[in-house]
Amino acid sequence: MDPQQTPDKHDCGSPVTEDVAHLLVRCLQAEGVEYVFGIPGEENVRLVDALDRSGIRYVLVRHEQGASFMAEIYGRLTGRAGVCSATLGPGAINLLLGTADATTNSTPVVALAAQGSLSRIHKESHQVIDLVSMFAPVTRWAARIQCPDAVPEMLRKAFKTAQSERPGAVFLAVPEDIEGAHPTASLSPLQIDAVHADAPSPTQIARAAEVLATARRPIVLAGHGAARAGASAALVRFAERLNVPVATTFHGKGVFPDDHAHALGAVGFMRHDYTNFGFDTADVLVCVGYELQEFDPVKINPAGDKRIVHLHRFPAEVDAHYAVTVGVEGDLSQALDALADAVPHSFPSRGTGDRVRALLAEELAYGRRSEACPLVPQRVVADVRAALDRHDIVLADTGAGKMWMARLYPAYEPDTCLLSNGLSTMGFALPGAIGAAFARPGRRVLAMMGDGSFLMNSQELETAVRERVPLVVLVLVDEEYGLITWKMELELGRHSHTRFTNPDLVAYAESFGARGYRIKAAGELLPVLRRALDEDAVSVIACPVDYSENLRLTDRLGALHGPF
Repeated sequence: MDPQQTPDKHDCGSPVTEDVAHLLVRCLQAEGVEYVFGIPGEENVRLVDALDRSGIRYVLVRHEQGASFMAEIYGRLTGRAGVCSATLGPGAINLLLGTADATTNSTPVVALAAQGSLSRIHKESHQVIDLVSMFAPVTRWAARIQCPDAVPEMLRKAFKTAQSERPGAVFLAVPEDIEGAHPTASLSPLQIDAVHADAPSPTQIARAAEVLATARRPIVLAGHGAARAGASAALVRFAERLNVPVATTFHGKGVFPDDHAHALGAVGFMRHDYTNFGFDTADVLVCVGYELQEFDPVKINPAGDKRIVHLHRFPAEVDAHYAVTVGVEGDLSQALDALADAVPHSFPSRGTGDRVRALLAEELAYGRRSEACPLVPQRVVADVRAALDRHDIVLADTGAGKMWMARLYPAYEPDTCLLSNGLSTMGFALPGAIGAAFARPGRRVLAMMGDGSFLMNSQELETAVRERVPLVVLVLVDEEYGLITWKMELELGRHSHTRFTNPDLVAYAESFGARGYRIKAAGELLPVLRRALDEDAVSVIACPVDYSENLRLTDRLGALHGPF
């Protein structure tokens, strides 16, 4: 090298033609990435330009938080990491919530953000903060690309980490000067080495079978991990072979069909719900793909005295109310089949499932009969179920509506009723519905949101209209943060600071080019839902709801006594 020549700060030899931006895109293509959700910035223009020249579709959003939720739901439905992208500083920070939501919901996401050049990130500098340290607590791995030659390894590690059990989010920062730099040699994406679940240990299966063989009233709890593992058919075989009831977590809804004779409904409500009575008298819990972040195990094992058989791909978290008697790690379907074969007998019917299903059916029947307007939430749930096919997708945003959907909505297939129950984030359902439509283009998609959560990310209506993504947003209007009012009334006997006002939601939707509907009578909701779902358009339905039913429900549950 000429001694007068200033060496390239990234150079370890002679650069090649392709810059890091194009190498990043080739690595994304090798991982099977179809979409990148994001907003471009000055510091990642090369990456966005390279994506534009690839087969990957860049979905421009209106807020980076929306991009992170789109990527999360896309990843949840496909099992492949959804990808979101932002510029440095404020753009990257806006990705943080959806990234954290993905990790706490065990969903694969790869978040890419620009960063200031390496020459200035060590000092106080415009728009530069330590993004890696910020994302580290809410991701499986967070790192900064510091050398062009490391790109293939870091991208492969990002996707492998995000998609392996337990899945979650990964964050990579790409400094501006690295994005435009060149590797020292012609590099290619690394070969993808898929990780497959091991067969369960015969010794652990035998130990688990001993526990079940001496059980009197076993019950199965199926969680999000069972849905990710595709264990629905094995759960049905297990329940039918041993004649045991099966409850699900909110995230596990649909992994065991709610119209099956052994279905016990979903558990996780903030009060002692019908399904909890099935756990009250159980002596053995067979927990399949359950993760403690889904709900506190004290709800199903308050005395900490039940024997627990834990089936999952990884060990259980430590909790005083979740002391595992036997843990079986491995492929969940294989584990369920092996355990069913190893237990020498089935169990007598207890009738608990019949009672629980009857109580849930009574609530839905009450909803169908009610002509009140504002609508009772049971009517909303009943009409949503009637409007959607078994395989259609509804996203229930966080709030009072989520509680009614989680406990009352019958789900028949996994990942057809999506909630955020790890972080319980508000505002995810509308952008999430866009991600769902991209992930499952043959299915109809409904986002069900309170008016509080709707306005948190309602700007993504423009994204859906521009991208021609057909979906329906059902906004439950009560001009209140209803779940907080519910909680305050239960614990304090009063509430405050939960009321607000809304714009004209129909006119608001139409201003984005979407279709707007206003429900004025209970009998209008179902036909409007059906019409909107059948249209190849973006629609918003404003539906008044009466949440005085909330306190009636908790009063009724409080007066209910078991055993069933």
